[in-house]
Amino acid sequence: MDGPIIFLALVALASTAAMASDPSQLQDFCVADKNSAVFVNGFACKDPNTVTADNFFFSGLDKPGNTSNAGGSSVTPVAVDQIPGLNTLGISLARLDFAPYGLIPPHTHPRATELFTVLEGSILVGFVTSNPGNKQFTKVLNKGDVFVFPQGLIHYQYNIGATSAFAISGLSSQNPGVILVPNAVFGSTPPISDEVLAKAFQVSKQTVDMIQAKF
Repeated sequence: MDGPIIFLALVALASTAAMASDPSQLQDFCVADKNSAVFVNGFACKDPNTVTADNFFFSGLDKPGNTSNAGGSSVTPVAVDQIPGLNTLGISLARLDFAPYGLIPPHTHPRATELFTVLEGSILVGFVTSNPGNKQFTKVLNKGDVFVFPQGLIHYQYNIGATSAFAISGLSSQNPGVILVPNAVFGSTPPISDEVLAKAFQVSKQTVDMIQAKF
């Protein structure tokens, strides 16, 4: 009797694991149709007969982004909005440029793990685990070094050098999303109540108002 029961349990476990993963592709590609009125989890597919090579192409990743901003950084994404052919394929790229001492502030990618590769410069990176614990894993990366940021966890990248730096990131989603923690907390529309933020960060409302004004 134990044999059949164990077999059925293993089948149920395998079925549950299979259902928890992303579905397999049902065709060679599903180029995003940005003009479709159909609302789906992702983008509707273009008619394959209208697809061209340009739907799988992007140019310009060799060009540095504009880092003339308060953070001294720039991100050039190569996701489904830039390459419609990435739709349903579960992968994307980004180029990250840093001015001297430039920062990409703490943020998360709700739908993707990030594989970060430094091509020039020295960059301090780190991510923080979820509650309880909030342990930080941090490391200084140099040219050729690679670091992984697990999906959904808060992480950052900071150029610790006096020269410009840049990196390439691979992300495990065609549309990884990004939530910049400072912008989301202090720059939401409409704004989060200063009373709520003052209590959350244990500072005065005046301090919260001053920070919110920057966003």
